[in-house]
Amino acid sequence: MTANTGLLNQRFAKNFVPLPGFSVPEVGQSAPDFVLPRVGGEPVRLANYRGRTAVVIAFTRIFTDKLFCPLCYPHIQELKNRYGEVREAGAELLMVSSTDPVQSAQVVAALALPYPFLFDPDCGIFRIYGAGQALGAPLPAQYIVDVTGKIVYRHLFSFIDSNASTDEVLAVLKALERA
Repeated sequence: MTANTGLLNQRFAKNFVPLPGFSVPEVGQSAPDFVLPRVGGEPVRLANYRGRTAVVIAFTRIFTDKLFCPLCYPHIQELKNRYGEVREAGAELLMVSSTDPVQSAQVVAALALPYPFLFDPDCGIFRIYGAGQALGAPLPAQYIVDVTGKIVYRHLFSFIDSNASTDEVLAVLKALERA
């Protein structure tokens, strides 16, 4: 049991009221740096990728270790199945969830996720990246950060287009490789 066990938990209460993202980083700006804990590894600092590789940051919506957003679960699986393509395109994928450490470890184990899975139970980094919130969890968003640390792509949640398509993400990454 954790503070975020069950659907009606502390995180649910803090994220219940629908709000858009505020202060959303723009394409062309430097990506806000962060350090987040990683399931099964050392904490990850975004700035450590500068000068080394592009990064796809995928903020995902997971309510509990057993209750996934019906719009995000297929996206999580799609990224899992195509993670090799992301790596071949010269990038790393960092998935960020608002689940707590215990729930995050359960999610990674249950879904056999191959990419770094970071957790932000206080939703601070979700807010810095302007992900917004609704009905108990922060909303999904995807960013691509180039090797210099600049945001080159941003996709924020909408009911028409909840998550960026993996094909679109790969197209951006391949364009970066050619540049």
